[in-house]
Amino acid sequence: MVESVKVNDLELTLKPFFRRASEAEDRLSKLEAAINSKKDAGNEEQLKMVNDLQSKLEVANAELSSEKQKAQMLAAENEKLQNRIVHLLRSLKEADLKLEQVTAREQLESLKLQGS
Repeated sequence: MVESVKVNDLELTLKPFFRRASEAEDRLSKLEAAINSKKDAGNEEQLKMVNDLQSKLEVANAELSSEKQKAQMLAAENEKLQNRIVHLLRSLKEADLKLEQVTAREQLESLKLQGS
């Protein structure tokens, strides 16, 4: 009987501790649930942000590729135009030389006519 009284006293003594432990476990589970829901909401926001950034990156990469193609086309066109300039300058020099030769002949003929 002494042992049953001790067990009852022990249960009565521990009862508030069990109650507080149970309350603490309940609060802890509520806190964990709140943290998990915030993590999920945060993860969703981060995923949305990552997806948004990825789509912007894809658009930027497409624009970059397009601009590279334009630059290559412009470089090729520029090279062609530079070759045309070289050929035009060469033709201009040849025309100037022919003009000088014709002018020189005309001057010689005019001198010959004056001298005769």
